[in-house]
Amino acid sequence: MIVKVRVIPNCDDNEVISRIGKVLRVRVCASKDDNEINVILRQYLAQFFEVREKCINIVRGLRGKEKTIEITGKSESELEDIINTIP
Repeated sequence: MIVKVRVIPNCDDNEVISRIGKVLRVRVCASKDDNEINVILRQYLAQFFEVREKCINIVRGLRGKEKTIEITGKSESELEDIINTIP
């Protein structure tokens, strides 16, 4: 499944704060260093979607706040169910 993520850095806690369709807004407790943000984002999304970290692949946006993420390791319907729990 492909999802778009809008990253909000320099927060106190990692969390998905909202979604619009398949665009997730994610707070990340990392500085504005792109590499650090990407590492923490992958770790957090793997935990959030209950998949291994290697199942989270940043397809586009390695250096920006808008990222395209590919999630594997679970079926589309399982991932949709998780996404639908986000307010």
